[in-house]
Amino acid sequence: MTATPEAPQRTETPERPPRSVPKPQFTDAEAGAKEFPDSDVSARRYNYYKPAKRKQTHYEDVTVEVQPDPRHYLSQGWIYGFADGQVGYPLTWTKLKAWGVDKPEPVRGVGTGGGGQGLDWPAHGWHEFRDPNEEWEQTIYRYNANVVRQINGNVENARNAKAFDQWSKNWVTFVERSVGAWMHVEHILGLYVFAANERSAPTNMHNTALAVNSAHKIRFAQDLALYNLTLTEEIPGFDGSAHLAAWNGDAEWQGVREVTEALTAIEDDWGEALFAANIVFEPLIGELFRSGLVMQAAPGNGDFVTPTVIGAGEYDYAQRDLRWTQACFGLLTQDREFAEHNKSLMQDWLTAWVPRCLAAARTMQPLWSQPDARPPRFEDSLDRAKNRFAGILSDLGLQTPKELAQ
Repeated sequence: MTATPEAPQRTETPERPPRSVPKPQFTDAEAGAKEFPDSDVSARRYNYYKPAKRKQTHYEDVTVEVQPDPRHYLSQGWIYGFADGQVGYPLTWTKLKAWGVDKPEPVRGVGTGGGGQGLDWPAHGWHEFRDPNEEWEQTIYRYNANVVRQINGNVENARNAKAFDQWSKNWVTFVERSVGAWMHVEHILGLYVFAANERSAPTNMHNTALAVNSAHKIRFAQDLALYNLTLTEEIPGFDGSAHLAAWNGDAEWQGVREVTEALTAIEDDWGEALFAANIVFEPLIGELFRSGLVMQAAPGNGDFVTPTVIGAGEYDYAQRDLRWTQACFGLLTQDREFAEHNKSLMQDWLTAWVPRCLAAARTMQPLWSQPDARPPRFEDSLDRAKNRFAGILSDLGLQTPKELAQ
């Protein structure tokens, strides 16, 4: 073809030969290759797991086996690993053990598919855990949105009624320093204990419960921060930055600060971090401060608003976070294979953390003398906290440490 100004002559490009690259070979061992009676997208309920009760719940459908492992349905082994050679959700990230963890993982290979002849599928006890609160993604948003809506309504009503004008000077100082200082505890636990260990637990049920626990803590820290800003606007002379000086320098807070920061320094054991925070720290220090001091002292000092803010965080722990934690550790202290191992380990953790938490609680004692209208005596509040703690240990089948009698 002759080139013209309207149609320039094209240059023929030689065809490249086919590249020699490996071809994919499908072995029927891919994740999700195995089909179950309810694998179809139209299935509304799944039956490849054992529900906690007679019928599976929505919570179980969206959390159980969302991340299967080679011991549970995943037929080709973990599809990802870490730079140090560990793969998936290593069960060695805690010293706790659950039924079946010492059995070797099945060896997979070409042709083994969803479980070849002679392959053993060792189940293990970690997959037996179910969150009694049945928390999943949607419930997190609904619950926390409702709590924030309720707190905002309470604070707004107090603002309109000029309720903050009734506070005594000493109570204002107590709230700006000590109630404000507690936001640091919630922030540190939420972000650097629960969120930091969320990925380390071995199943989606554990991961979700830890994430929800973290969300409660971070939301409560934010509640206190926003409340602090409101008080700065509403109360003349209220120092909105005093909580920083109290947390960093007040002698009453240095024991709590030391233990809180020590909880973030637990390495390579998500189980110990969860146990020390929710089983030991919270009843001996958290509930002691929130219920034993702030909520008891506030009404006598003309404050009916702060207890509603603090009470929301107290409900998070007492009614939800402790509940799932007891269900988690209760399975392990009753494990059909490793119950004694787990109990012995938890007793060691109690030996390590109870003296530290009790010492930190006692450093807070001067706080009980700061409000004009005094709350119940510190020793009475501490005795209630000890009794509560002993009851939690009894439910788990653990022995009360000797330090509790001091």
